[in-house]
Amino acid sequence: MTSTGSTVERAFRAALYDDTDTGLDTGASLLAADPTADAELARRGEEFMATAWRRGWQPADVVRLVRRELEDVHVRRAAALIRAQAGGDRPRGRRWAAQLAELPEDPAREADRFSQATATLELYRLLLRLPALEPLEEPRNAPGPAASRMLARIRALLAKAEATGYPEEAEALSAKAQELMARHSVDEALLAAGAPAPDAPGACRIGVEPPYEQVKAVLLDAVAGANNCRAVWHEPFGFSTVVGFEADLEAVELLYTSLLVQATHAMTRAETAQRAGGRKRTKTFRQSFLAAYAHRVGDRLAAAVETQVSEDLLPVLATREVAVTDRLERMFPETTTTRLRGVTDAAGWTEGARAADQAQVRARRGLH
Repeated sequence: MTSTGSTVERAFRAALYDDTDTGLDTGASLLAADPTADAELARRGEEFMATAWRRGWQPADVVRLVRRELEDVHVRRAAALIRAQAGGDRPRGRRWAAQLAELPEDPAREADRFSQATATLELYRLLLRLPALEPLEEPRNAPGPAASRMLARIRALLAKAEATGYPEEAEALSAKAQELMARHSVDEALLAAGAPAPDAPGACRIGVEPPYEQVKAVLLDAVAGANNCRAVWHEPFGFSTVVGFEADLEAVELLYTSLLVQATHAMTRAETAQRAGGRKRTKTFRQSFLAAYAHRVGDRLAAAVETQVSEDLLPVLATREVAVTDRLERMFPETTTTRLRGVTDAAGWTEGARAADQAQVRARRGLH
């Protein structure tokens, strides 16, 4: 009779360190034949998750990559492992807690033990090969009640702007949301500048989901730059790391998400109009549309930023810009630029630029 530990070890030797289907089948067969191995198998999965955290990964990063590389059953299984590991983990801060709260539901049981074991081993194969990422520190100071209420109001306004079918209402709601964003950011900057120990810039990861990840990364970069942040895209893992001060990081995530929703709605309307005119729209149309949208929004944001900073705040903002750049260069001493590909549809570009001209992009009011 084999022990539980030896069953799991034999299965791992067959399946995790050999990337063939034969090895996977062998490992899954061993586990399926030994129900007493289930607890040890789950414990080892929690260890893989703990190792991922030590390598700089966070729950949302793991779920995003599993969704990108595997299937929905693996995503739900990964979420269950993350929840289980969190029960014995140390407190990791509010961003981490928010990611735990957003995990997908627990997995439904597969029809047979072999299928369950196969999915588990496929997930463990991916976890075993996770590379090290740049570690992210939790914000030093949790937002106070006033800041929390402000962010809740901003989110609610943007959600209404995205849901309404009336452009005038969307414009009014978006303008109000961005007014609150600017007020929140300026208050935070002035508070930090006058504090005995000013806060340091931090970083967060924002998902850049398929399809059309490259142009979405360009849009996120434009939003980050307009909000005193810097973004670095990690194409293989489906996210960008955004470096900046906490209030600005919040603004970037909110504004990027809202602009992406606006772009998707505008692209759908443009495609409908094109089809009504007898022209079939393709992937190249959508790629070109979003590229033009990101390019034009970037231009509008950059132009707006030039006119929104008052003279008395220039030293404060310059100091913060130096701090953000220094943090970025320490985290990413080597970066490369990527040439935008697949932008070949003239109609898509024209429609995307038109949609960007109509988007709400007031990332900052005048700082005073």
